[in-house]
Amino acid sequence: MTETSLTTMQQETWKEVTRALDRHVHGQIGQAVNGISPIQASLVYLDWLAHFCASPGKQLEVAKETADDVKDAATRLLKPGGCEDHCHDDRRFAAPAWRQWPFNVYAQAFQLTERAWERATHEVPGLNKRHSDVVSFAARQWLDVMAPSNLPFTNPEVIQATLQEGGMNLMRGWMNWLDDMQREVRGVPPAGIEAYKVGETVAVTPGKVVFQNDLIELIQYTPTTEKVHAEPVLFVPAWIMKYYILDLSPNNSMVKYLVDRGHTVFMISWKNPSEADRDKSMETYRQDGVMAALDVVTRIVPKHKVHAVGYCLGGTLLQIAAATMGRDGDDRLASMSLFAAQGDFTEAGELLLFINEAEINLLEAMMAEQGYLKGSQMAGAFQLLHSNDLIWSRALKYYMLGERDLPNDLMAWNADTTRMPYRMHSEYLHKLFLRNDLAGGRYEVDGQPIWFTDIQVPCFAVGTSSDHVAPWKSVYKLHLLPLDLTFVLTSGGHNAGILSEPGHPKRHFQLQHRAAGERYMSPEAWAAKVPHQEGSWWPAWENWLAQQSSGLMAPPRMGLPGKKVALPDAPGEYVRIP
Repeated sequence: MTETSLTTMQQETWKEVTRALDRHVHGQIGQAVNGISPIQASLVYLDWLAHFCASPGKQLEVAKETADDVKDAATRLLKPGGCEDHCHDDRRFAAPAWRQWPFNVYAQAFQLTERAWERATHEVPGLNKRHSDVVSFAARQWLDVMAPSNLPFTNPEVIQATLQEGGMNLMRGWMNWLDDMQREVRGVPPAGIEAYKVGETVAVTPGKVVFQNDLIELIQYTPTTEKVHAEPVLFVPAWIMKYYILDLSPNNSMVKYLVDRGHTVFMISWKNPSEADRDKSMETYRQDGVMAALDVVTRIVPKHKVHAVGYCLGGTLLQIAAATMGRDGDDRLASMSLFAAQGDFTEAGELLLFINEAEINLLEAMMAEQGYLKGSQMAGAFQLLHSNDLIWSRALKYYMLGERDLPNDLMAWNADTTRMPYRMHSEYLHKLFLRNDLAGGRYEVDGQPIWFTDIQVPCFAVGTSSDHVAPWKSVYKLHLLPLDLTFVLTSGGHNAGILSEPGHPKRHFQLQHRAAGERYMSPEAWAAKVPHQEGSWWPAWENWLAQQSSGLMAPPRMGLPGKKVALPDAPGEYVRIP
């Protein structure tokens, strides 16, 4: 071996050592700051500050409009009852006590401050729009911390409760806080969640695991009708959640709803990855997940196509699989249903504020240390998107009023977090969120790009009106494709809007079918034109599935023919992995 080759090897070894050192340091920083890059945040803040300070006209505009707001607010506050129409615009100040002095002054002053910062962080000449959105988001988070509703001595509801109960509400709140903190340290689920047990009170629809590999279990549910629709239904849930949100309690189980209406239902249950699964890729999830499940389903129900259903990121993966199948001439799909699922990530909402090179570098360093990303490490970002509902309103209720929400099945499911393997999650962040390769025609499967126009099956898509994870206008982008598309916009958020069983109170939706090739309509025009319907969208979807089916037949066999390996009953083993 020559001296030159030794030197080259030493240089490569040295580079690996220095890169490993950087990954370790960045991983420690990432865990300390929960994946939010302090360097990137500082650069964005300085960018805004420099542009704002260099824009005297913008400063004058903010000052004048804020002064006008102060004048109007003072005029209203001095009139008897003048605050009635303004103090309860924000749900935090909706209680009647906020209309009394001095609390109405606190509420009005806070809202004036919010509007001033909103003006100061938007439409700053020369400022990048993304940086504007990030600074505005950060300002809103800091202001929410200091909202008068969060402080016991400026919140009339807390003061009133404290006087009436002699401070016992604060004592209960203190005990609630201690209980939550010790549960957090011990890694124990929130109080009351233990009443919901997988296979006993949730995920109880009868069925059988009919296939298992190192990534998934495939569940086939037991039929409850004498005849079933010929085409089976295959669910592809997101790998960032346990599948049983689609099979919660019997009264709100989408699985049971379909089985009881004569559909043969199969469900992918993803394995909760460990450090040993760090090298599983997006392609692994497509091949060993969706395609492996589809192979089994078509063997159990031969000679019939399959209704594929994707939820959240499961819907994104299903679009990748369907486009690949279309490209390769695989016509085993009868239809595709997508629930709160995106294929184009250009309008992915405020979640995009957390996706840039600096943030991904920290996340990758954290995952490199662990081999996966913990569910709790993702939860922080999602909570910030709903900070008033998921952080501050709960802090007020639990720790100052001393009350607890009664646990329910959705809360129990939400606490049952999952992990993401290092390689897959890195590819997902880079290829989908950061570069948007899928919508740009650059996403490759087997060395060749795929594109949505290769999907030729009818599509049923659902967006939810208050979704911060997959905003409905992003889901609506399916209208840009030449698909036979039925689109639903339903009330609720990313999970509650999908979990919208018949009989659920205060639910409504809009639905319209568009044949392939019809004229495009903007999402705003669509929402203004399409009439609202009261109730759940589930019956409309089930009816659509029935229309896409070829008729009724006797239920198929349970499981693969000649299968000798003993597999568990539903809900299986993988869903129980903590």
